[in-house]
Amino acid sequence: MTTFPQLGTPNTPSLKRKRGQKASCSSLPAQASLPSERPRTSTRHTAEEQEIEKHTRETVADPVQNWVLNETWPPEYFEPDEQAQEELSDHDSWLEEMMAQSPIPVVQYVERNGFGYPLPVKRAPASLRRKQSDSSLTESSEKDRERKSTSYRDARYTTMLETKGSFLRDFDHNIPQAILDICQRLLARDQIIPQNSLFCDDLFGKLCWKIQERNEAMVIQDVTRLIVPSAMNLAIYGDTHLDSLIESVNEAWVGSIPVEGPRPQPDYAVGFGRSAFTTEQLKRLGPLVGSVFDTSYFVATYRMYFPFLTCEVKCGAAALDIADRQNAHSMTIAVRSIVELYRAVKREKELDLEILAFSISHDQRLVRIYGHYPVIDGDKVTFYRHPIHEFSFTALEGKDKWTAYKFTKNVYDVWMPTHLKRICSAVDQLPSSLDFQVSDEPGAQPEEATGPSQDMGSLLSDPDNIDLASQEDEPNPFPQTATPDTSVSKGVGQGKVKRAKTTRVPKEPTGG
Repeated sequence: MTTFPQLGTPNTPSLKRKRGQKASCSSLPAQASLPSERPRTSTRHTAEEQEIEKHTRETVADPVQNWVLNETWPPEYFEPDEQAQEELSDHDSWLEEMMAQSPIPVVQYVERNGFGYPLPVKRAPASLRRKQSDSSLTESSEKDRERKSTSYRDARYTTMLETKGSFLRDFDHNIPQAILDICQRLLARDQIIPQNSLFCDDLFGKLCWKIQERNEAMVIQDVTRLIVPSAMNLAIYGDTHLDSLIESVNEAWVGSIPVEGPRPQPDYAVGFGRSAFTTEQLKRLGPLVGSVFDTSYFVATYRMYFPFLTCEVKCGAAALDIADRQNAHSMTIAVRSIVELYRAVKREKELDLEILAFSISHDQRLVRIYGHYPVIDGDKVTFYRHPIHEFSFTALEGKDKWTAYKFTKNVYDVWMPTHLKRICSAVDQLPSSLDFQVSDEPGAQPEEATGPSQDMGSLLSDPDNIDLASQEDEPNPFPQTATPDTSVSKGVGQGKVKRAKTTRVPKEPTGG
């Protein structure tokens, strides 16, 4: 057998030796690999990845393929569309607006001889008061009108009112017959209407054409006075029984204590002036109302006591719903004023399911009329709204164009005198000498202005931090007599009782 010589030399390892060395090297851990044996980068693999990345960047139509290639969903899935972003921004701005509102004042009650009387509350410092008084001036620009209704534009405001015991609906589906009767009477009773106006038959069609898609200022100028007649103008024309009424136009209710949100600023409002009461009645009301620099349950402005009618005008999509919310807030304040007055003489049960105020919302076509009433259940008071009538005053060639006008005049002529007697009967039972000079009592607890539910603003700000020093020397036009043995009744809130400033005058014999 021929033997072939072994390849290689002593200095050159054999192939078998090389294979053995490679086997032993391959058994070493990866981190022990020699530096010379670095993994090569595959040009082909890199090109494929670049092609896939390019394809992924260019094509995001198939979200599943995008997930398979990139393990993520297309970024477009996480970007809100313009409508959603606009709605989110709008809601956030509304919430910020509501959170920025001043806290609702906390009302303290003084107890005397078993009767509880709500104390007036000092307004904010002078700088804030100037800001508030500026807003009470007539505002003509559309921007100012929009700002006035900012707090009411969101449907969530309805829920906020409900947390304070005010509901934009009836208490029950079984409406009491007394409510139905008074509403029907006010709707059905005939009235004299103006003979020369834009609602005349030969002009009405042109008016409807003119006000289509126009702004609120135009509608107020040409229509509102024919929907809700001016009480003061009617008095000038000879309805002398209306001389005791006072009205406001786009004037902020700076003397009121709001229920939720800012103080109302209705387009039109009617209440009682000081001339509606005798000197003795004003004296009895004085300690409850305070000075012109105070806020209380019983006034809207320093001119207007016990408001009972408001009108709001709105134009645009869902505008009447905004007007309804504004009216609901205003009329909750109005009804509350009567309830608190009757509470002070322990007669509040007489007001259960009694309509104590009215509101009208309208635009360039539709009119909504409501009656507002309380439900008294022991110490619990809630407020409700009854829809009296809703109609289009432009339909059927204006068949119902005078309906709201006649209804409002009937409120002035039929309902208002009875309402004034109701107020005066309670005022006459107030003591003729009330003193709200109270000492600090650590255990005393004030009651919140709007009932047991806590105001959103009060969570953010403590009313005790408000500095009232700027108002200490301001005159009080309502003298208050001094009587001993007064104490602050316990309420549901927490806070320190402040000493109320009063002007002492000689005590007179009291009849109550």
